[in-house]
Amino acid sequence: MITRRTFQGGMAAAAIMPRLAKAGPVSAIDSHAHVFKRGLKLAASVRYAPDYDATPEDYIKVLDTNGISNAVLIQPSFLGTDNSYMLDARKRYPSRFQCVAVVEPEISIDDLRAMNAGGVVGVRLNLIGQSDPPLASPTWRAHLAHLAVLGWHVEIQAEGRRWPDLLPPLLDAGVNVVADHFGKPDPKLGVDDPGFRRILEAGRTGRVYLKLSGPYRNGPDGDIIAKAAIPLLREHLGLDHLVWGSDWPNTGFEGKQPYAAMLANLTTWLPDPADRKVVLVDTPTKLFGFNVT
Repeated sequence: MITRRTFQGGMAAAAIMPRLAKAGPVSAIDSHAHVFKRGLKLAASVRYAPDYDATPEDYIKVLDTNGISNAVLIQPSFLGTDNSYMLDARKRYPSRFQCVAVVEPEISIDDLRAMNAGGVVGVRLNLIGQSDPPLASPTWRAHLAHLAVLGWHVEIQAEGRRWPDLLPPLLDAGVNVVADHFGKPDPKLGVDDPGFRRILEAGRTGRVYLKLSGPYRNGPDGDIIAKAAIPLLREHLGLDHLVWGSDWPNTGFEGKQPYAAMLANLTTWLPDPADRKVVLVDTPTKLFGFNVT
């Protein structure tokens, strides 16, 4: 258990419209955060479960303090496929949040459409401690086809070494792919990790995105790796395929960095305000379906 710490495309446009967050002007989007509370039913197999609350209200206070207008809620892996708490948060705050869910590949297209109407814009595969899913199987091919019809992306947290096997079937299925936490290159190899290089190569497809988030999840030199990765990512993926995420409340790394310091990382990585606007506003607005009109 993690102890409590102090922490501050596819379908026709008309069919996709119900999932858009009804927002005003977007000042900035945090593209990776989690909400949960104690007492929720946990997945059958979990590596850990925080014993504190990280409610939507807690998070909105942090967003408001730091001038962030919108955010993407990511279903925590320890809650499995029960997305109800996250979806309720989006229902209560539709002007602030979009969602990325965890689902079984057997889920029906009708259930996916219902989630689409509730603000879900993608699915997440957290593969840390898990084997690679059989993406070439009939079940997965059908599932990925459904996601492509809805215009959803597939977000993946996986060690860098696994990307050469994961990317081809996903790209063949026609879905956009979003790599969590700089693609999690091997801390010893950094940007020379062949898996990270495979992500760079896949930039030519125009369907691979990456989250500038959680450098601390990439070993003690994570900040150094992040700084080295930025120019390579700009060259191969482009700023219009990069988004920033706080990883709030930084499960497993609570208290390591205040929210403002994580946001300040982006200023270090991208000193030009125009570049930061692309990553904080332009790209995530489009990728996650925020409505700014």
